Formats: sequence, C-alpha cells, structure tokens
Amino acid sequence: MTPEPDAVPTRHRLRAARVLRVEEDRCQVWNRGEVSWVGFAPMFPTPRVERVSPGHLVAVGSGPNGQEAVVWRWFDAVVLGTDPDGLVRLWEPARGQVLAHPRASYVAQEPGSRAYASAGLPGADWWVAGSADVPEDVVDVELDDVHALYAGNDLWPQVFPPA
Repeated sequence: MTPEPDAVPTRHRLRAARVLRVEEDRCQVWNRGEVSWVGFAPMFPTPRVERVSPGHLVAVGSGPNGQEAVVWRWFDAVVLGTDPDGLVRLWEPARGQVLAHPRASYVAQEPGSRAYASAGLPGADWWVAGSADVPEDVVDVELDDVHALYAGNDLWPQVFPPA
C-alpha cells in the first residue's frame, strides 16, 4: 500500500513509567497511579530479568494500533559527586562507578541523592538526566532523544510492525 501524498507519518508516543516487577517477556509498570503489564520491544537485550529491575524508569512506546512496548530504560543511580571537568560520578548497582555526561536539563544534585542514568544514546557512554526522587510523569529524561534514536534508525516498524 502506497502512502497518500499528504499523509503525515504517525509519531509514536512515549511515556515514562516506573518498573515494579520484571519477567523475561514483560514488566509491570506504574504510571500516574495505574499499574499495567507491558511487553518488551523485540530488540530490547536479553536476558531482560538481569537488565531491568524494580525502580528503573522505562520509556513505553505506543504504536498506531494502541499496542505498547518498553523501548528504553534508565538506571536508578546514586550521585557520588561532580568532577572538576563537569562529569557526574554515579554508582549504579550492576556496574559500580560510572562517569556520566549531564544532559542539558540536569540540575546538580547533592552526593547521596538519586538520578536517572542511561547508556547508549549518541554523544556519550553514559548520561545523567533528572532526579529519581520526583514522580515519573514529571521526571526530566530524554524521551525526545529516545524517539529520535528509534525514528532515525527506522526501529519503530520492528517494534510495531505494519498490519
């Protein structure tokens, strides 16, 4: 089927949700007072039970037909301090200490506070985003960058195949 000349491509919506429980093919998430089970995108690395934990923040993508899938996750990390070069030193339970580049929206936090960190977005090995101590619907994480990564690499059709 050929798209209409004036057709506007569907923008997949992303929302943030906190992980409550994890199974290999899906996880239970909490968002705006609602609890639901959401499957993982096919390219999400396995074993998932070892990569996603309760407390992590995930990006849940919605497809044109209303189907949802977890497409990204942020680690809940402890801020250890900011180095003189501006990098933020974090402790993440599965990796130990990491140095993260602050996102433009990052507000410096006191040592011992918690922030969301991510690995894999272009520009740095690790990024530190918003505080993990705020509600998931107002946490300041890079949902637009995750969307751009999926759109720029034509990953959305793999997550939500056309009917």
